[in-house]
Amino acid sequence: MRIVIVGAGFTGVQLGKLLINEKNTVTIIDNDEDRGRHVSNQLDCTVLLADGNNLKTLEDAGIAKTDALVCVTENDEVNMITCSLVDAVYPDIIKIARVRNYAYYVNTADAQKSHADSFSGKHRPLYGIDYMVHPDIEAADAIVQAVENGAISDVQTFGDGAYELTRMTVAKGSKLAGRKLQTVRSLTDKGFLIAYVEKDGKTSLPSGNTVLDPGCSVGMLVSKNDIGTMLSLCGSEQKELRTIALVGAGRIGTIIAQKLIQPAEKRSLLKLLTAHPVNHPQNFVIIDSDEALAKAASERFPTARVFRADATDESFLNEEGITSFDLAICATHNHEMNMVLAAYLESLGVKQTISLVASSAFATIARKLGVDVPVPLRDTVVDSIMSHLRGKSVKEVHTVTTGDLEIIECVLPGDSKVINRTLRELADPGVFLAMLVKKYDSTSYEIPVGSTLLNAGDHVVLITLAEKDSHVVSLFGGSIR
Repeated sequence: MRIVIVGAGFTGVQLGKLLINEKNTVTIIDNDEDRGRHVSNQLDCTVLLADGNNLKTLEDAGIAKTDALVCVTENDEVNMITCSLVDAVYPDIIKIARVRNYAYYVNTADAQKSHADSFSGKHRPLYGIDYMVHPDIEAADAIVQAVENGAISDVQTFGDGAYELTRMTVAKGSKLAGRKLQTVRSLTDKGFLIAYVEKDGKTSLPSGNTVLDPGCSVGMLVSKNDIGTMLSLCGSEQKELRTIALVGAGRIGTIIAQKLIQPAEKRSLLKLLTAHPVNHPQNFVIIDSDEALAKAASERFPTARVFRADATDESFLNEEGITSFDLAICATHNHEMNMVLAAYLESLGVKQTISLVASSAFATIARKLGVDVPVPLRDTVVDSIMSHLRGKSVKEVHTVTTGDLEIIECVLPGDSKVINRTLRELADPGVFLAMLVKKYDSTSYEIPVGSTLLNAGDHVVLITLAEKDSHVVSLFGGSIR
C-alpha cells in the first residue's frame, strides 16, 4: 500500500511507524521544520516540508498513485479541506480525517444519516471524507465499555458483544497461580481462551507450556456471563458499580455521562433484556473545578449530583462520601493529572479507578501507580485509523497492552489463502492465534479448535504479533480494495 499522511504530530508518527513496519510505502507531509527533522530521524519514509493542503504538494508526493490519504494535523479545517480537495481530483483514494470539533463530527454524521439515499451509490461522502475519526468519541466509548463490564481491567468486546477479552491479573494463591496453561482447562467447564500473557513488561502469545506465574497478567477471552468464574480462578471478583464519580465535565466527560446516566424506566428495561449486569449507577457524581463546565453539566444531567470543586480536596471528598465510591473516572484534559488523581482517590478508599491517559506508554505507568483501567487517548485514534486502512475484509484492529500484539477482525474473501484449511494446518505458534470464528452460515461466534475448517465468508478474530500483522492479513485475505 501507498499512504500519504498529512501531519507529523504524535498520531502521524505512530501511524507511520505501524504502516512502515508492515512494509507499506509512507510519505509524511508537515510544514514544521523541527517536526520534519524529528520524523526523518525516526522513520524510514519520505518526508516533505510543505503545506499538506496544497494540491501541487500532494501530487509531488505521488497522491495520484496513492491508496489512502490520512489527515491528522492539529487543524480540523485543514484536515477536512485537504480531503475535499483530493476527492475532487482523485475520488477513488480512501480519505481519512481526524476531527476534534464535536460539532463538525456530529453535524456530518447527522447529515449523512438523514440523507442516506443521497450519500449512497454514485454520490461521494460529505466533504469527500470516507472516514471521520473523533478522538474524544473514541476515548469516551472505550471508557464506557470498561464501565459496562465492571471496570475490572482493559476490556474489548467481540462476537457482537457475546465475548470479551479481559486483562486479568493472576493473584498469588489463586487456582491459576503456578499452573501450566495446558492444565488450566481442568479447573472449569466454562469455554475460554487465554490469548496473551504479560510478564515483566513483555506481552507474548502463550503455548501449552506457558507457566502462569503469580503477578502476571493474562488476556482472557470468555463469554460475558462467565467472566465472574474466570476472575474467581484468577483470585479476583466482579462487582456491580452503583456509585460512580466522574472527574471532568469537558467534552469527553459529557459523552461518558450521556452514555452512563439512564432514565429509570430505560434502566429497568435493560435489566430485563440482558442477563449480564448493566452498570448504570444509582448515585452519579460529576466534579469539575471550572464554573462554566459544572453549570452546563448540572443543567444537562439533572439526575446527577454536580459539584464545582477541586477533586484533590480530601475534606470535600470525605464530606460527600466519594472516598467510599465504587468507581472514579478521571477524564479531564490534563492526562498526567488524571493518573495521579486516580491513584490518589484509590488510596483514599475508592474501590476502582479509570484514567484517561495520553498513550500506551503512560498506560503502563498508570497501572504501576495502581490505576485499574488506563485508557490511552492517542492509541484509540491510531487503532481506529488502522482499522479503516486494512481493506474491506478487515473490519477492526485493536492494539493490545504495550502495542506488541494486535487483534484483527476480518471476513474471509473467496480468494483467501486459508479457505478450506483447518486451523491446525495453519498453526504458526508465537505468531498468531485464532480467538473466535463465526461460520458463514451461522449467527453466533465460537472459540475455535484445531479441527475448525475455514470457508469463504467466515468471520475470524485473530491476535498476532504486531510486527507480523501484514503477513497475517495477507494470509487471511486482507487488501485495501
